[in-house]
Amino acid sequence: MKHETAHAAPQTAELEQKSMNFAGMVFKSIWIIPTAAFFIVLLFLALRRIHISQTGSNFLIALTYSALIALPSMLSLTWVSLHCTSRFPRSIVLIRAVILLFTATAGSLASGVIIQVIGLVPRGEYWNEFWSSYSFSVVITMVIGLSISSYETMRYKLQETTIELRTRQVEQERAYKLLAEARLSSLESRIHPHFLFNTLNSIAALIPSNPERAEDTVGKLASLLRFSLNAHHSGLVPLSQELKIVRDYLEIEKTRFAERLRYAIEAPEELSGTSVPPLAVQSLVENAVKHVVANRPQGASIEVRVRRADAGIEIAVLDDGPGFSLAAITPEHGLGNLMARLELLFGSAGRLDVAREAEKTIVRISFPA
Repeated sequence: MKHETAHAAPQTAELEQKSMNFAGMVFKSIWIIPTAAFFIVLLFLALRRIHISQTGSNFLIALTYSALIALPSMLSLTWVSLHCTSRFPRSIVLIRAVILLFTATAGSLASGVIIQVIGLVPRGEYWNEFWSSYSFSVVITMVIGLSISSYETMRYKLQETTIELRTRQVEQERAYKLLAEARLSSLESRIHPHFLFNTLNSIAALIPSNPERAEDTVGKLASLLRFSLNAHHSGLVPLSQELKIVRDYLEIEKTRFAERLRYAIEAPEELSGTSVPPLAVQSLVENAVKHVVANRPQGASIEVRVRRADAGIEIAVLDDGPGFSLAAITPEHGLGNLMARLELLFGSAGRLDVAREAEKTIVRISFPA
């Protein structure tokens, strides 16, 4: 049943498209027919085939011919264009010419009857009127019909090509988006095990000496893992959630390093709802703990500062370690992953910088708010 419905949908759309094309032709005929009659009368006046006193009656005659020839010609050409252009591309002009010849002949015969009935041509002059106007009707029908059909064919092909190009562009953009999401998921998946193993090591070191605190740390770990799993499905998270994870992480590490780890977090309340990359600040803090606190007997002080910058949001992590250079960071490093994530999420507007100020190392990320 679903297959039949899916199969019927394209057919319905095709029928609707054909109906719109026929309706469009009928609408065009409303102005094409009187316009053609007007120019035919002007042409007859220029060729001196009629006198100016006969303009009114000849306009009605030309209008009758135009209506009975133009409308069938337009509808027939539309049908042929929809059904025969792709089948007989080399013979389509000949097919159109034959149709126009037929409609011109049939229209001239029918017009002769009507103009006699309404008294525009004397009775008994039917065939004289037919033969005197037939050749002209055929020529005009061929010129106008083939010109309009060629123009409509070119316009249709141009529209079809434009739609195809737009479709390809949308598909290409979608492929790029899926590629970026896949790369982002890959980078985040490499962060989670690294973060988990560090935290488990902290808990393992704590269990023998302080079981109660180990239990509290397990609760913090559960919160961290929950956040980590949820963050995997979202590109950005509120700053307040990110800073809570940073505090939980630092408290877990503090169970290992005790007084060797000192930290402070400064963030304006009005920025708590600002969206940030998940585990971005945590990666900066983890880097300071791993390479400064863990490697120095005296430990280190870590400060997290959040502020609004001209270009967006700026988050800095300061420590009193010796510092390092971004040139030494590899893509597999935590900060390398973070730089790649910033680039994927924000392009050139997402940056990570390292600087030394007042004997402190400042690792700073900035991105649009």
